[in-house]
Amino acid sequence: MVSPNLIKRAEELTPVELNESAKKLFQVIYSEQNKKEEVDDDIPRIQVSSLVSRVAFFYEKIRNAVDYEEEHLVRKNAIARILRRQVMIEGAIIKSAKSGEIVEHLMDELIRGGYLPNNSIPETKINEVSVILEKYLRLKDCLSLNMSSVLNFKTDINRAKDLLNKKNYLIHWLLDLAACEIEENLAPNLTKQIIVNNLFDVLSKSIKLPANLPYEEDLEIQIYLSIGRTYLKLDRDMLSFILFKYYNGEWAELREKEVLDSEDDQKIKLIADRIEKIDTMVEQQLNHPLAKQLDKIVRVYALYFSILSETIESDPTKVYSELQKSEKNFIASLKKVCNEKYKKAKNRLWKRAGRSIIYIFFTKSIFVFAIELPAVKLFGEAVNWMALAINISFPAVLLFFIVLMSRLPGENNTNKIISGIKEIAFAGKEKKQPIILRKPTKRNIVASIFFGLIYAASFCFSVYVIIKALALLNFNWVSVIIFLFFLAFVSFFSIVVTKGVKELMIVERKENLLTFLVDLFYMPITMAGKWLSSSFSKINVFVFIFDFILEAPFKILIDVGEDWTKYIRERRENME
Repeated sequence: MVSPNLIKRAEELTPVELNESAKKLFQVIYSEQNKKEEVDDDIPRIQVSSLVSRVAFFYEKIRNAVDYEEEHLVRKNAIARILRRQVMIEGAIIKSAKSGEIVEHLMDELIRGGYLPNNSIPETKINEVSVILEKYLRLKDCLSLNMSSVLNFKTDINRAKDLLNKKNYLIHWLLDLAACEIEENLAPNLTKQIIVNNLFDVLSKSIKLPANLPYEEDLEIQIYLSIGRTYLKLDRDMLSFILFKYYNGEWAELREKEVLDSEDDQKIKLIADRIEKIDTMVEQQLNHPLAKQLDKIVRVYALYFSILSETIESDPTKVYSELQKSEKNFIASLKKVCNEKYKKAKNRLWKRAGRSIIYIFFTKSIFVFAIELPAVKLFGEAVNWMALAINISFPAVLLFFIVLMSRLPGENNTNKIISGIKEIAFAGKEKKQPIILRKPTKRNIVASIFFGLIYAASFCFSVYVIIKALALLNFNWVSVIIFLFFLAFVSFFSIVVTKGVKELMIVERKENLLTFLVDLFYMPITMAGKWLSSSFSKINVFVFIFDFILEAPFKILIDVGEDWTKYIRERRENME
């Protein structure tokens, strides 16, 4: 009888045949790494003052510090913020602003803020982006005209107010879509696009719906949206942009034009006439019943492609040569990339946790002395210095221990990733059985109320136990409320902080009595923290101050400074 180990070694030494998708990925990564940029010094490029840029860059750093954003979304959000200010605020005062002028200011501000390199972007890029923005400005004008004509026939004040709010919402939405399309134009990534296409091909063939589930028409777009959420980490605005293009096929044709004509105006008018319907369909797709379980499946395959692409990017020629010889060395390269990825995720986790712990500690200290201590005295409660000390230190200590207890993925996780990569990259290893989605759970009203009551009861029990424990430490009611608030907030915040490590875990968590009790009694507190975080992020006072009070006058001063430096430069050149 032949030993299984001998069979395994023979397989490892056999050359591997890649499927067509994997071969194309190798080719794209190799060509992108060896692409030579042709630098033409005669092409005029967008240049701003380095001195003024340093001031603007410093401002953007402070502005972004008070508004937590994912790093890959910062530039897109900056574009949206600049467009809203120029179109909705400054545009209401200066009616003559054209798309070209707006884009010229936009590009200058992005370069000054450090979002784009100085003296590297060709001036022709202004024309490209102007055509993109012009579509949205014309759509905005058509929308405003339609809304205004409806308002003229309405005498009901409440109805008029609702229409005006709807108009402002839709214009705000259109500018967010414009920011997404401009960002797409400024930062194309061919490698990621190939991976997205490969992911979609694999998943659209593998994922099937159960019988009698009425979502067949939505399945493909939902898979694509899930790839955007899990692999590209797109936010809601960028997913809305994908759907906007999906429901308006003619929009893609407009982006290829250098100048918009009257025929294009007619297409834009037709879109404006049904913009509210489009918005409704977009919202329905973003809140689709299949989204959660698709995200769970797509996240795993997105990790397979991420590890594969990073392995290829390390040295495409070497990795391809290894594959031609045997599977063993390629697997070793995959394991190396996995371990490096785990290590980087852990380092990022502690780096983020360290900043968060310091931020929470100082924020809580300020909160205690600025609000809690005055409130205690105002309501005539006795000052409990031990309670104050616990309230200051506990949130930071809790986050520290949560991060400390988080574990890295193990060898079983790595082996499962390697098996998944073989499935997506090796010819003949494709998944034979389809992935059948389950029907979304629909509970009757009685069951929903019953489970809701159990969840509420577990939350109340957890809060009751915490209050009793704090009472033993002589906490007054003001300190108890503040303790519970920060406990909920930090419990949810810890999930955000540890998300990077958990995204690398594809081995299912083993259920036991401890995990059941944690889910039953601690998870409701975390959910309360999620609600609090969402509520307070909507009323970020610091963001309001920066965006609506400081930014407009500050940018005017920056523009004046830029014009002055240009004037000085021109005078100096005339002297030579």
